[in-house]
Amino acid sequence: MSSDSPLIIALDQPSLDAALCLADRLDPTRCRVKVGKELFTRSGPDVVEALHGRGFQVFLDLKFHDIPNTVAGAVQAAAEQGVWMVNVHAGGGRRMMEAARERLERHGLTTHLIAVTVLTSMETTDLQEVGVTQAPGEQVERLARLAMDSGMDGVVCSAQESARLRELCGDRFLKVTPGIRPSFAAADDQRRIMTPREAMAAGSTHLVIGRPVTRAKDPMAALEAIEQELVA
Repeated sequence: MSSDSPLIIALDQPSLDAALCLADRLDPTRCRVKVGKELFTRSGPDVVEALHGRGFQVFLDLKFHDIPNTVAGAVQAAAEQGVWMVNVHAGGGRRMMEAARERLERHGLTTHLIAVTVLTSMETTDLQEVGVTQAPGEQVERLARLAMDSGMDGVVCSAQESARLRELCGDRFLKVTPGIRPSFAAADDQRRIMTPREAMAAGSTHLVIGRPVTRAKDPMAALEAIEQELVA
């Protein structure tokens, strides 16, 4: 089963059982799901297999960042599990990203490979503390251009950068946007945020949404409300 929806629901749950209970309340024809570090560390490939068995396409959000050969091997392992998308950190550099791309192509694996630019929780002062003097938007543009040149299918970016990245990298270059908060939800710890409709209008191709859906009393009703925002 597959979905053409731009919505990716973040299953940031502490256990396999909790993640699957939530997934069972969603419709795999109307969203994809994201598996992140905590859930995958606790549950491993079993969670990916179980979600595939329920018909979901999976974005494996592990943000690989290591020497080129290690990242290439990790990306291959993810793709061989059949995940729809996997990501690396653009900050790992050209050789790392090119090695990951080459590995997928060599083995005929079609998993989407994207790169993280600047985490949506980071602001200018956070970047300065790690030695980056550029503003977040400038750093995102620099890393997005590098990712595209290195063969990535797209990037993770804030919706606030999507319009500029559409100009720089084109419509086909994926722009996967966390930090999305529907009009009915609180901002929580995300800083550079937009509503779903604003993000799509700005140029985002996919929207990662967590707590507004996963903590709702009725997750499917929350998903439907977001769908309505997108077409309103």
